Amino acid sequence: MILGKGFFVTPSDSVAIIAANAQAAIPYFQGGPKGLARSMPTSGSLDRVTQKLNLPFFEVPTGWKFFGNLMDAGKLSICGEESFGTGSDHIREKDGIWAVLAWLSILAFRNKDKKPGEKLVSVSDVVKEHWATYGRNFFSRYDYEECESEGANKMIDYLRDLVSKSKAGEKYGSYVLQFADDFTYTDPVDGSVASKQGVRFVFTDGSRIIYRLSGTGSAGATVRIYIEQFEPDVSKHDMDAQIALKPLIDLALSISKLKDFTGREKPTVIT
Repeated sequence: MILGKGFFVTPSDSVAIIAANAQAAIPYFQGGPKGLARSMPTSGSLDRVTQKLNLPFFEVPTGWKFFGNLMDAGKLSICGEESFGTGSDHIREKDGIWAVLAWLSILAFRNKDKKPGEKLVSVSDVVKEHWATYGRNFFSRYDYEECESEGANKMIDYLRDLVSKSKAGEKYGSYVLQFADDFTYTDPVDGSVASKQGVRFVFTDGSRIIYRLSGTGSAGATVRIYIEQFEPDVSKHDMDAQIALKPLIDLALSISKLKDFTGREKPTVIT
């Protein structure tokens, strides 16, 4: 977790900012990263960095093994997940200490010409400058823990059926559907296929709603809903994420009929 003074950096933003500054600020990457990757539910902020740097990009299922395969093949340098895992090809695993050191390197680079007594560039300054350049991806995850497995599975089956009938251009409130699917990943290294990795509704403005189910043991299942909205307007970048995302959150709950299937009124955890 990266925290500045009174400022929290989302893991999605953190990996994007590390990637955007890596070549200039981190000696290990002075030749430039080989490629970038994120887990599918992680926000698209890294995608925009990839486009600007013209680097290979990979969107993989949740699970670090998918990053490991790409690293072993020399295709990947920096990667991250929305659940706080961040790492690079210096090691085959997520590395929180490395993420902190990467941020310290970025801050040292940004402040290298400051004279004693001058105001230093802060974590929030770095993040807000990044948003001004790339736009902000408002992002939140709603976890509904220990749901009754039967109801949770019925909800996912309902969403998969909805996806199978969906068409580009359909209206969902004020949002226009670009595509909807149940995410499938074909590993470019070994050709293995991972299917049913999350139901996605992706809209033409870059907004996304993703539904995933994890754990079906005796304690029940956890339903996770990921909500993301891209905002290019700098004047709106300081909004609270929950306020900025409220229309999309309401839409996510309406599409899924979560209350009907699970009986849950509120999430257990919001991140």
